Amino acid sequence: MPLTMAPSGQTNTVKKIHGKDATKRFLESLGFVEGGAVTVISEIGGNLIVNVKDTRIALSKGMANQIMV
Repeated sequence: MPLTMAPSGQTNTVKKIHGKDATKRFLESLGFVEGGAVTVISEIGGNLIVNVKDTRIALSKGMANQIMV
């Protein structure tokens, strides 16, 4: 399921990242790697605040839809 559908407060494992190579590299540089843990902290208007590797990151809905957990 896409990251946008993950419940808040629950730790999930990144299964796959979709999108162009540039998008994948950008997300990997932020810490979104296959097998990595990600926790949704809050959701505001479809946009997410997530915790990855002890860092909080804000993601747009479109970017979060490309991360499968």
